[in-house]
Amino acid sequence: MRRGFLLGIAAAIGVRSLMHRVLLWQFGRNVAALNAGDYRPLLANYAEDAVLHFNDGPHRWAGEHRGKDAIERFLQEFVGAGLKGELRQLWTAGPPWAMTMAVRFDDEASAGEERLYANRVAMVIRTRWGRIVEHQDFYEDSERIPAFERALQEHGIAPVAA
Repeated sequence: MRRGFLLGIAAAIGVRSLMHRVLLWQFGRNVAALNAGDYRPLLANYAEDAVLHFNDGPHRWAGEHRGKDAIERFLQEFVGAGLKGELRQLWTAGPPWAMTMAVRFDDEASAGEERLYANRVAMVIRTRWGRIVEHQDFYEDSERIPAFERALQEHGIAPVAA
């Protein structure tokens, strides 16, 4: 009986480790596509009724983005502003049908040789059966975002939706 219990624990740990590796691979692939200007692989992971919460303020990403169409516009703005990101760490909790992830993500943007923006992001992502249903971004310095918006305006980079 003890052996079966230990084998069960080992199997659970192995599955959890494999799931973590798959998630890292998938996020890495989606971020690489996003950095290349293609947000669609990342968008495909959101549920139709997903909500993305972003810092309020005088910038093109502000507010709550409800539904996949609104999240698509958010990602279009990300790509349109020339932002690039890098996945730094990923933590997971909960079962596959109701998982919560915490992600460390760094992003930056440049215009030519001039760096316009750099920041660190902590994301909390809730999923339901593999689809993102809620996504919250928390920035190390939320004041950098309005400053980035001003720099984009000065460089003539208008919002995509404009």
